[in-house]
This record gives sequence, structure tokens and C-alpha cells, in this order.
Amino acid sequence: MAQGEPNLEGAIKVLVDLLTANSFTMTRSPYANNFRGLVDALLDLKEGFPNFVALQVGFNATAFQDVTDGDALFMRTSDGQVGKASAADGTLENATVVGFANSTVSANGTVRVVVAGLKTLSSLNAGDLFFLSDSTAGAISTSAPTGAGKAVTRVGEASTATDLAIHIEPPVLLR
Repeated sequence: MAQGEPNLEGAIKVLVDLLTANSFTMTRSPYANNFRGLVDALLDLKEGFPNFVALQVGFNATAFQDVTDGDALFMRTSDGQVGKASAADGTLENATVVGFANSTVSANGTVRVVVAGLKTLSSLNAGDLFFLSDSTAGAISTSAPTGAGKAVTRVGEASTATDLAIHIEPPVLLR
């Protein structure tokens, strides 16, 4: 391949990996290693998106403390590990929710942190807005914290009695 020429074969391979990983239909496969093949792969990708719904988006992280499935988590800037978020301690770092624990793990364990999508919880009322709790680390509440030194962090809305639609907003520190 001469300098400046596009790597069509590599681009097509990446698209095929993406299509395969998300179970998209590849109606135009096999794709030729030319611009026509690239266009065909892109069309299959485009047509697959209306049918594609990611129920959850997340990442794996090491927990620096025990966490329970459903805990709201923050990430320490010092080492990138996660723990229970808190709206009560007056720091924006601890009130900056990065997502929700998708399992219960002990300290130094790996936890899946769900950052977008639906998180199954219990005892929700559809339509209620949820905020990071100022009384229990990792918990959420329908009551926004009040009082100086606390942070208001909206984390989502109940879409059903058991599903929280995650919509994390940056915290606002009350003075």
C-alpha cells in the first residue's frame, strides 16, 4: 500500500467485527476489498442500527471497597478504582457518579459499572426522578439533598417499577 492510500481491507475488517459483535445482519457480505465493499459494509451497519438496542453500556473497574449490586459508584482520581458515591461529604469527587454496580463484589474485586441504559432495581415508581443519597453511601433517593456542603447529583428516572433509566448528571455542590 502506497503512502496516503486508505487501508480499505482494515476498515472493512473493523466494520465486520462491529457488525458481528452486535449480531447485525450482513446482507451484502462477503465484502470486496475495495470502495464498493466498504460502502456495502457501511450500509449494513446503518441498516442494523434501527434494530439495535443496547440495554446497558458499561466498563469493568476494580472496587476499593465492598460494593453491592445497584450501588451508585464514583471513581477515585488517584488510582481509577471505584467505590460507593456520597452526596454528604462535601467533595465533588465522591459525588460524581460514574455508574451503578452490576454485581456485588468485595474490595479489590472487579465490578461491572453500568453507565447508560437500564439498571434493574426494586421498589421504584415509574416517573420518579432519583438523586444520589446524602444519608447512605451508594444509595439513591427520590429526595434531592439539601443543606450546605451536600451535593445534588441526579442519576436517572424510573421507567418502570423495576427499571432505572440511567441519566447521570454532574453534581452541584450546595453552599
